[in-house]
Amino acid sequence: MDQALNSSLLILAETAQPGIIWFYGGFIALVLVFLALDLGVFHRNAHVVSVKEAGAWSAIWTTCALAFTVFVYFGYQSHWLGLGLNVPMVGTPGETMILDGATAAEQYLTGYIIEWSLSVDNLFVIAVVFSYFAVPPKYQHRVLFWGILGALVMRGVMIALGAALIARFGWITYVFGAFLILTAVKMAFAGNEGVHPDKNILVRAVRAIWPVTSHYDGQKFITRIPGPDGVMRRAATPLLLALIVVEFTDLVFAVDSVPAIFAITGDPFIVLTSNVFAILGLRSLYILLANMLGKFRYLKPALVLILVFVGVKMLLVHSAFKIDTTVSLAVVVGLLGTGVAASLLNPQRVT
Repeated sequence: MDQALNSSLLILAETAQPGIIWFYGGFIALVLVFLALDLGVFHRNAHVVSVKEAGAWSAIWTTCALAFTVFVYFGYQSHWLGLGLNVPMVGTPGETMILDGATAAEQYLTGYIIEWSLSVDNLFVIAVVFSYFAVPPKYQHRVLFWGILGALVMRGVMIALGAALIARFGWITYVFGAFLILTAVKMAFAGNEGVHPDKNILVRAVRAIWPVTSHYDGQKFITRIPGPDGVMRRAATPLLLALIVVEFTDLVFAVDSVPAIFAITGDPFIVLTSNVFAILGLRSLYILLANMLGKFRYLKPALVLILVFVGVKMLLVHSAFKIDTTVSLAVVVGLLGTGVAASLLNPQRVT
């Protein structure tokens, strides 16, 4: 694994301009500041996040994500520190291209919307996990925070690996395309009832190593309880088990979503930033939509069609029918908007 990761980083270094490392470092530092303020200031004390507060945070994250489009446009148009130069061409190993501001902005927006929509699907699974472990509402933000922090790390590693594969093997685009279509078929016929946290291999491993309490100890993941000999021993709380399952589902969704963004662009910086902004808004979005998820009955069919479209786009990358970014953005927005609108206009009737 270490050798593969080192190889991935080496390939990324070979295809990137030296100055771009400052943008990666600056962006990561900015994200860390956001997260530190979130947990250390705004959510220092556990409390039930109101719909109004969640709505405000959702608006903030969405505004930040959309505002970043302006930076992408001007940064790539003027090629600040080498942005947009020497960008790997998806499906053509060893060849690079120059990305202008308008194309880069379209790719970023399309990638962000795709990753955001797939993250929304992840909310359904998180809702099942919270319900299964009966996580009190005031502790849900803590699980979401650490879960998404782990998701950011996993996405970073998988993006590096994905970029390395695409830069080295032309045929990997067909593998990714077929995988996305297969994922769409699986999503179409699978329901959230298939989520069984008690059967998760990581949860079973924790239960084998540590005792698990039947009650919550505030917002602690690990607590101490008296053992048979009266000595205080470490024990996991249900909050830790919920976090483990959320992290696991994030990993599964990352496997699905990372190939999807590479169907849009081969630029690692655009891939990373669009992913990160989509994930950062996931916590407040969950609180905002927690009681409304069941109302979006046509959202999953829309996501299925988006995955099929993205998979087909990747399969056609070498053909004369190659789909450009403008068409991709229009199709993704159209499908997602249709799914949401249809759900609101034709809500599921309660019998």
